Amino acid sequence: MKPQHALALVLLFISACSSKPYITEPIESATNLPSNTVYVVSHGWHTGFVIPAEGISEHFPQLRERFPNAPYIEFGWGDKGFYQAKEITSGLTLRAIFSPTESVVHAVAVPQDIRRYFAGSEMKQICLGANGYHSLVSFISSSFRQDENGELAVLKNGIYGDSQFYQGVGDYYLMNTCNKWTAKGLKSAGLDISPTFKLTAGSIMDYISGNTPPYTESACH
Repeated sequence: MKPQHALALVLLFISACSSKPYITEPIESATNLPSNTVYVVSHGWHTGFVIPAEGISEHFPQLRERFPNAPYIEFGWGDKGFYQAKEITSGLTLRAIFSPTESVVHAVAVPQDIRRYFAGSEMKQICLGANGYHSLVSFISSSFRQDENGELAVLKNGIYGDSQFYQGVGDYYLMNTCNKWTAKGLKSAGLDISPTFKLTAGSIMDYISGNTPPYTESACH
């Protein structure tokens, strides 16, 4: 590899690590016992988090107004054009991968029976202590673009269920993908994950399978 190419790769990796939205550092606590259940869902190419609606509604009353009866909300982050497109073209795909583009957050109302709602998707359960959970919520909150009054920028309706797109923070590109965003969220929650090369849904789900206990609902106090 030529020196200039190696330098370009190094700079690319460094820029990916410092790309918005930034990882939120969780606060360490000796009494931080597992007490909050969250889920990571894989839709084949894309991953996202399912968290209790009340946690993030405290940050954004707009979400409470938009999803008043939802016990849970699924959040995903991705390329603005690709994610919202009704038809995926090769041009959209290449532009999303190789050219930094604006991002969006996709929010979906999820009923109480989460596993039935996502019956066709792979899902992993994670049990977090209060600090890790609040840090994850802060990370997801920081992924929304807000105006000077703290209002969210509402875009199109979402792509399935009762859902909505919002303007996101940060640019989407090859080294800052939707799955890299999920990895940053896991890191924010206190998991010992290196987000740098977590670019695919499979890499995220494999990490969770190999590095977290197989929780049951009763195990999350």
